[in-house]
Amino acid sequence: MDFAFTEDQQNIRDAVLRQCAAFSDDYWLERDREGVYPADFHKAMADAGWLGVAMPEAYGGAGLGITEAAIMMQAVAEAGGGMTAASTIHGPVFSLEPIDLFGTEEQKRRMIPPVLSGAEKMCFAVTEPNTGLDTTKLKTRADRVEGGYRVTGEKIWITNAHVADRMMLLARTTPLDEVANKTHGLSLFYTRLDRSRIEHQLIPKMGRHAVGSNMLFISDLFIPEEDLIGAEGQGFRIILKGLNPERILLGAEAIGIGRNAIQRAARYARERIVFDRPIGMNQGIQHPLAKCWMQLEAANLMVMNAAVKFDRGEECGVEANAGKYLAAESAFEACHTAMLTLGGMGYAQEYHVERLLREVLIPRTAPVSPHMILNFIAEKVLELPKSY
Repeated sequence: MDFAFTEDQQNIRDAVLRQCAAFSDDYWLERDREGVYPADFHKAMADAGWLGVAMPEAYGGAGLGITEAAIMMQAVAEAGGGMTAASTIHGPVFSLEPIDLFGTEEQKRRMIPPVLSGAEKMCFAVTEPNTGLDTTKLKTRADRVEGGYRVTGEKIWITNAHVADRMMLLARTTPLDEVANKTHGLSLFYTRLDRSRIEHQLIPKMGRHAVGSNMLFISDLFIPEEDLIGAEGQGFRIILKGLNPERILLGAEAIGIGRNAIQRAARYARERIVFDRPIGMNQGIQHPLAKCWMQLEAANLMVMNAAVKFDRGEECGVEANAGKYLAAESAFEACHTAMLTLGGMGYAQEYHVERLLREVLIPRTAPVSPHMILNFIAEKVLELPKSY
């Protein structure tokens, strides 16, 4: 059992940190204040080939695994960009998995390379206003017509839809009351985001202002048959394949945010002099920071364990969910502790900790709540009866 990075994995981490160093704290603070999409950061990461870290080389990727993707995304968040930097680019890292696993050769060659090169941006359109995590009850309909489908419905909390060229869309092709199993009858599409048929509305929110969250209103959108991924009616089964990588990456990003917050707090504690001594000499400052460091590193082991198991083709749902939970909870405590360490300055934007605290709430809440993860672990690990 070896917990150390390989030489190549360490090189990935070091290279990403160097790449991100070109985007300073002030850059991210300005993006947050203005609410402007970090297009130059996206371009820089695409030009350097990072968007395709986990995609096959045949389609412009690096052919590596989710472990390397997690290392990369953790470094992106840890470098200071937080969830804003991570959310600018992590969609292609895991959202293209359904195409790679279930798409035809023609679809892979047509759909994957433009996203990896940065020529096109994508979004992942699953969540709806009135269904939440009850995905089988999605209301968006895709009706069969000559040559394809006509789609009408609403989506919510769709990251980057306001700047996207393409979307991965889950819609119901067979009514729920006509299927034997409620998970059947949902189909997955990867198609052009036609703004003549799709209206977007940005959702004003607490943090990550530079990466927009959107409501989508889809009206009579035509999707050609060649944009259907996998078999009609099997979309739910297909997207399940991407859930564990998503949780792994969110966990890795949360660890990165927590590490950055603790680094800032420790530096401030070494330099801040009160009563003729650095506040870092006080155990009331030392102990909470030390506790946060230990919690983050322990959570990181679970996240990386899940990543390795996924890359080996082993079942990793328990580890992926547990890693995401532990990472998000420990990162939230780290950011809150960092703010308390800085005192009043922790509330000031110029010290960046308040930005990290706002952004760390995203992996704590999405894409699945901590309560639902606890339900999952209770049922799958402890064999307790399903509670919902």
